[in-house]
Amino acid sequence: MAAYLCPPAVIHGEHAVKTSEIVAEVRDRHPDAAWAPRIDGIAASTGIETRGWMLPLEAAVAPGDGGGLRNLGVGRAQEALAREGFTEQDVDRAIAALEAVPAPQTVQERTAPAWEAVQSYGERAARGALQIAGLDVADVDCLITSHSTTPALPGLDVALANKLALRSDAMLLPATQWACVAGTRSLALAADLVAADPDRVVLVVISEALSTTYQPADDTLESLIVRLLFADTAVATVVTGRPRRESVLRLDAAWHHTLPGTQDLHRLETRADGTHFVMDRRGPRAVQETVTAMWEWLRTRYQDDPDSWHPDVLLAHPGGTRVLEYMEQTMPDTWPSGLLDYSRDSYASGNRGGAAVFDIMRRAHDAGQKPGTRAVLYAAAPGLTATALEGEWL
Repeated sequence: MAAYLCPPAVIHGEHAVKTSEIVAEVRDRHPDAAWAPRIDGIAASTGIETRGWMLPLEAAVAPGDGGGLRNLGVGRAQEALAREGFTEQDVDRAIAALEAVPAPQTVQERTAPAWEAVQSYGERAARGALQIAGLDVADVDCLITSHSTTPALPGLDVALANKLALRSDAMLLPATQWACVAGTRSLALAADLVAADPDRVVLVVISEALSTTYQPADDTLESLIVRLLFADTAVATVVTGRPRRESVLRLDAAWHHTLPGTQDLHRLETRADGTHFVMDRRGPRAVQETVTAMWEWLRTRYQDDPDSWHPDVLLAHPGGTRVLEYMEQTMPDTWPSGLLDYSRDSYASGNRGGAAVFDIMRRAHDAGQKPGTRAVLYAAAPGLTATALEGEWL
C-alpha cells in the first residue's frame, strides 16, 4: 500500500459562536435544570471558547414557522373548542393564544438550510483541494464523500458531481454514515483504489454541519455537552497512486477495528424537531479499547524495531480530550512527548467530526514537517469503530 496525499483544503464555519453565547442561551432556556448551577464549570472544562458554524446560533434556536397549532390545524381546534361549549369570542381568544405559542423547528426547517450549506462548503473545499494539488476537475477519477448530520438522497457525491461538473464516468462513493471516522477511513479506501490503479486520482470531500444537533428543547447533561462541543467544517484532499510535486504525505498501511455490542453508545436519532446526537457516558472507555488495539497493531507492525521506532506526530480524533489523555498515558515511555499537540490544537475550537483528522493534518503541515517524519492517523466513531493509518511525510 502506497498512497500519496496532497495538503488538505480546510473551510471552517464562517459564523463564530462563542461559548459564552451558548451558555447564556441554555441558562435562559433551562434555568431549573439539574446541571444549571454547574454550567460555567462544564463549559470551561471543554477548553473551547469559540467554534465556527456554517449557520449562525440564531438559526439553531429560532422557533419554527408555525405556532402551537401547526400539527392540529386551526379549523380542527376551533371545532373542538366549540363542541366543548366555548363562545365564538372565547374560541377566537384561545386560538390566538395557541398560535402565539412558539413551536420547535421541524426536521425540514432545521435540515434544509444546513444541507445547502454542506453542499456549498463541500464545493469550496473540493475546488481548494484541486487547486492545491495542481489538478483540474477533469482529472478526478473518483469522488469519496461523507456528511453524516444532513441526511439526503441523492447525497453530497451527486451534488458535487454536478456542481463541479465531474466527468460522467467518475466513480462516486458516498460514505454518509462514517461520521467521526470519515477522515481516516476515506483515506484508507482511497489508498486501496489507487493501489489497484496507480494512475487513478481520488478526491475526498467531507462536509459536516454538526451544529444541526444543537437542540434547544433538550435539558439533559449530555445535550448540554453536545451544544458546547461541535463545530462545522468542510475538508478535502487529493489522493494519488504516484507521488506528485504537491504530495506531502505517503500512506503505507491501514488498520480497522470494530467493537461488538457498542452500537448504541453514541448515535444520531431523527425526531420531530431534527437530529439529536445521543451520547452514553460509557463511550470514552469503549473508545479507549480501540486505542489499546491500535497500539497492539503498531507494536506488531514494528516488532523487529521496537526500541527505535515511534511516530513523530500522531494525528488523532478519538472524540474528546479525555481519550487524548488516555492515549498519552498508554504510549510507550520511550516515545517523545507532544505527539498529540496538533490534535489538541484542533479540539480547542471544537469537535469537527469526520473532518477533524484533515484539520489536524493541515495544522501539522502548516507547522512544517521534515521529510521522513513518521505519522500515525487515528479516528474513532459511533459504532464503535476505528481506523488508523501509518505513513511518512515527504
